[in-house]
Amino acid sequence: MKPVQHPHDLLKAEYSQLRTQFDPEYGVLWTLVSQDAVPCVTPELLQDLGDHHRSIEGCRGRLLYGGAFHDIRYSVLASITPGVFNLGGQLALFRQLIRQQDREALLRYAVACIDVIFPRMRHFDMPVATITLLQGDALGGGLEAALASDIVIAERKCQLGFPEILFNLFPGMGAYSLIARKVSPKFAEKMILSGKIYSAEELHEAGLIDILAEEGKGVEAVNEYIKRQERRSNGFLAVQKARHRFNPLTYQELIDITIVWVDAALKLNEKDLKVMDRFVRSQEKLFLHPQVQPSFSDAA
Repeated sequence: MKPVQHPHDLLKAEYSQLRTQFDPEYGVLWTLVSQDAVPCVTPELLQDLGDHHRSIEGCRGRLLYGGAFHDIRYSVLASITPGVFNLGGQLALFRQLIRQQDREALLRYAVACIDVIFPRMRHFDMPVATITLLQGDALGGGLEAALASDIVIAERKCQLGFPEILFNLFPGMGAYSLIARKVSPKFAEKMILSGKIYSAEELHEAGLIDILAEEGKGVEAVNEYIKRQERRSNGFLAVQKARHRFNPLTYQELIDITIVWVDAALKLNEKDLKVMDRFVRSQEKLFLHPQVQPSFSDAA
């Protein structure tokens, strides 16, 4: 068990797959995913993110930095893995649990995903603006996690999408709910059912990506956005509240949909699982050789 931290000592917490940084000038807490193996949504990453989010809630938006207390005004989620934000769910684990028909373990994983992204969706119940920075590819559950923020900033080179339909499944941890609200239900279904991998530019044109940055300029784009935001942050937070009041996304909605995902996953047959096997190899290939772009459609 990890030692109990004082709630304001947020930056002193130790994680196996996360790094944290803080910019006191603008109150920006950077949460940086750092994985040595294939960057996907592992149980260890879920544990780290869950602990981290609970720490943010526990300190009530006030952390100790440089001997003084500072307000967290922006929470930025990013990855330090070159060329990759996150490649999605841990498919090797999915295969194992599906073949074992272990519904309890599969549901436990799925609920853990919801428990991690939901606090970002509701801004930790504080006047905090959430931002995701994409400097690399985000697929499946990785893209779902990215879309949980208010603002998504992506570099042009990013490849983004939900390939799950190619092995007869769908992204069940928030994709439909988030895309339907931000763009439209029609676009959510088109994106999910096509299995297409989109460019960041295409999703910016569709309205899913808020800000498009040039390659290597993602951090600069985040900082520029925050500087512009300073003089209108009060209005932004008010609109944020109005948006959630107009079209609230509840925890129960997310849980209900993820239960649909679990039941659908348990119906996959051996042919579907063999396609998933090829996706596992594609994830490894993309991570080990980022200059080579595997065709996910070929994996089917």
